[in-house]
Amino acid sequence: MKELKSDYQCAIDLVIDVIGGKWKVLILWNLNEGVKRFNELKRSLPNITQKMLTQQLRELEEHGLVERTVYQEVPPRVEYATTEMGKKLQSTLFEMCKWGDEYAQTQGITMNRCWTTYNFMD
Repeated sequence: MKELKSDYQCAIDLVIDVIGGKWKVLILWNLNEGVKRFNELKRSLPNITQKMLTQQLRELEEHGLVERTVYQEVPPRVEYATTEMGKKLQSTLFEMCKWGDEYAQTQGITMNRCWTTYNFMD
């Protein structure tokens, strides 16, 4: 995991350290729908490798944005969900998605909608 600094010049710099990169925001956005198992997340992010998904989930868990629940069953079951701190990002992610849609339109970029979670705040 990337170690967080003890001092930041700007809160945005901290945010980038915590949720920056290609996959973390997409993982958090996908978890807006609710609890997901690993393979559900993997299917919703078809271009991510299993190793990368595992790494990104661990980092989000270590930063307190995602919680991992292991059920002692056969076969073992593991579920992921956003924590209260992770849920505080939902409205920001929603605004980012709306901005992306608007920007794509101004640039003539064809977009698929951001999963069904796009409607979670409608």
